[in-house]
This record gives sequence, C-alpha cells and structure tokens, in this order.
Amino acid sequence: MTMTTVPARGIRQAVHVWGPWHGTPLLLVHGNCSSGRYWEPFVRRLLANGSWRIVAPDLRGYGGSEAAPVDATRGLRDFADDVAALLDAELFPAGTRPLLAGHSMGGGVVMHLVVDHPDRFAGVLLESPVSPYGFGGTRDPNGTLTADDYAGTGGGAVNPEFVRRLAEKDRSSDDAASPRVVMRTKYVSDPEAFGADEDAMLETILSTVVGETNYPGDATAVSSWPTTGPGPRGVLNSMSPKWFSVADDLVAIASKPPVTWVRGTADAIVSDTSLFDLAYLGKLGAVPGWPGDQACPPQPMVGQTRSVLERYAAAGGSYTEVVLDGCGHSPHIERPAEFLAALEALAARRLN
Repeated sequence: MTMTTVPARGIRQAVHVWGPWHGTPLLLVHGNCSSGRYWEPFVRRLLANGSWRIVAPDLRGYGGSEAAPVDATRGLRDFADDVAALLDAELFPAGTRPLLAGHSMGGGVVMHLVVDHPDRFAGVLLESPVSPYGFGGTRDPNGTLTADDYAGTGGGAVNPEFVRRLAEKDRSSDDAASPRVVMRTKYVSDPEAFGADEDAMLETILSTVVGETNYPGDATAVSSWPTTGPGPRGVLNSMSPKWFSVADDLVAIASKPPVTWVRGTADAIVSDTSLFDLAYLGKLGAVPGWPGDQACPPQPMVGQTRSVLERYAAAGGSYTEVVLDGCGHSPHIERPAEFLAALEALAARRLN
C-alpha cells in the first residue's frame, strides 16, 4: 500500500492506493466511524487473487483526511463530491471507469456518485448500504415518513456514551458502549472475525473526528417521539431522510451500471431490526415512551433497498442480491471469500 494526499475541493484528502497501475480499477468508499484502512484485510485477499488497482480514500473527518465540516443539508454529497474529485487526480489511468464499492454509509455516498456521475463507473457494489430513503424515520418499503418532523433521526439519535468514548479514543473493552465492543458486536456477528487485525481496525474507528460539524452532528428538539430530530450539520444528519433520499434519482439515471447488493442476515446496523434505529429500540423497551407500531414502526431498511433496486431493474438496469446467512454488517471482513466472489462476478459483467 502507498499513501498519498490529494488536495481537492479545498481540503486535503488522504488516499490509500494498492496494486499495479493497469490492474482492474476499483474505488472503495468506507462507512461511518471507520476509514479507508477498514478495507485493508479484504484488499490483501483481493490482491492475492488477481491484478487490481485499488483506491480507497479517507472521507472528510476520518482517517488522515482533513476534518472539514459536513453540510448535512446536502445529504451525503459533501462526501460524494470529495470522492468524485479524486477521479481526476491521476490515481487511475486516464479514461478509466472503475468499479465502485461502498460499505454502510459509503453505500449512500456511492448512490450519490452514481446519480451525479453515472457514466464514470463500470459497476456498483453496495455492501450493507444505508437505505436509499435514509437512516430512520420512515415506515414502509416506499420510504413514507413516520413523522413530518423527522423525529428519531440525526445527530441526537446516538448513544452519547459511545460518542464520549469515541472522542476520548477509548481502547478498552469494559463497557458495551466502548468503540472496541461496538466494533466486535455490531460491525460483525462473529466477535473473532477481525483476528490479528482487530487493533488496526479499531484505530480506523478511533480516527473519527467528533463534534457538531462532523460526527455525530447537531440535533434539534421536535414534538414527535422520541423528541429529537435532525440538525443541519454533521454526519448523522446527512443520512436523515430530511436531507438524504436518493431513491427516485437513482431509478431515473439514464446510464445504469450493474449493481450487486451484498448483505448479511445478522446485520445489527442496517436491517429491518436495526439496533441503531430508535423505533426498533423503542419496540424492544430500550428507549422509553415508544408509541407503538402504528405510530412509529421500525424502518424496513432491507425491504426499502430491495424495492428501489427492483425499480432500478424495471427501468433498464440490473441488480444481483447476495445474501450471506449469519453474517453481520461487514461481509468483506467476516465472509471475505463470498464477498470476493460477488466482486469478481460484478467485474465480469461490468459496462465497457
């Protein structure tokens, strides 16, 4: 691996680069509370099985990139526009159309990239992606809002103890809210999945810049349960359905690269029973005052993504859903062989 710093859009972006110049081009976008190095265990396997040219930036406020503010009113477009600027930074051969893969929040960044630059990518892999209708606050496969004030989404919908420990760069394993325990129990379903890479992967989480303009962002008081709503700044607000909803735009693009969607059935973060969805936590009794399924049902995240991809296919695109039984939120860590097979299959049918 080599590291480079690319000045683009007025900020310094740290970029991880692996593989030969003329290898199969692949652009990897990491998720929330991680960095480009979160791909590294999988990249080692990838390079051992073929010739790939791999570029994985650290998004703003993560890893070695500058902690530029995140304007949540643009959805995930601050991140997407930063990544798009790298396409012209001579990290790939001129005219290259890389495969594009995004994990978790990075899947939402990828959706923006495809909407805004559909002709720049040969294929798309969405790994455990945030719903095209955003995170939290919607009630059905069509992304219908649960409450007009977007209650239960944004910067206030996070465990403050986790935020505190993240800011302190806590490396302990003494509490369920410590970043290490969250990584071991929520990022994967098998706590031993990280193996010898555990400390390195924890460092990617601890690289997250904490504050109102980065992670988690600010919050507003609203009238609907649970009385917290999205503000205009920071990472979690950028995924609120108030600011991020790309379903219709994704379906409408004229040039549709093939999509592969990889997910695990034991995902604790992006699922129909997400332990990060306040509506589901309320249903479990973990957040008091939940008003019931009729007023505030858990978000059907998986059903929403499938519904949008079915519309994408009906409008002239194509998609493949790869379901890994018992796998958690990070298939590239927990089930790398199956993840590699999905990526290779996508590469075989990429657009020329």
